[in-house]
Amino acid sequence: MITEDIKNDDLELEQEATDNTPSEEVEEPTSVEETEEPVKETSEDLLAKEKDKFLRLFAEFENYKKRTAKERAELFKTAGQDILSALLPIIDDFDRALVELAKSADEHTLKGVELIYNKLINTLKSKGLEKIEVAPNDTFDSEHHDAVTQIPAPTPEDKGKIVDVVQTGYKLGDKVIRFPKVVVAQ
Repeated sequence: MITEDIKNDDLELEQEATDNTPSEEVEEPTSVEETEEPVKETSEDLLAKEKDKFLRLFAEFENYKKRTAKERAELFKTAGQDILSALLPIIDDFDRALVELAKSADEHTLKGVELIYNKLINTLKSKGLEKIEVAPNDTFDSEHHDAVTQIPAPTPEDKGKIVDVVQTGYKLGDKVIRFPKVVVAQ
């Protein structure tokens, strides 16, 4: 019996030893390590995603700043375009008045109107308004001229040439606000 008790005690100790084996403890850290690696990967992925999102947002903001600065510069450049466009018929009237006054004998009136006209033109030039220079016998370009009428060309060399300028064209800075209206020989 004593041997049986010893054997039973040995079996119980073995069972308790197997129940409290360090293999279970080893499994837990490996399972924790296994769960930590995906957490590290996802946190690194999240960090990379947030960095990418930040960089894209920053680039978008920089583009916005550049675009608004460009629009603002363009706005200042052409801020008076409406007013200057409204003044163009008045300039045309001045041109016609100067032609008619030159035909008359009243030199003082012509001088006075010329002074007012020159003052107006100089003021408009200082604001960026420029006359588009077009002369008869210049080559017609549909991108820069507005053809009002076409007439038969007197000679073959005159085909595609400007015969007459009906209305002067103007530009504000680099932008054309009114194309010159011309008569073209065909």
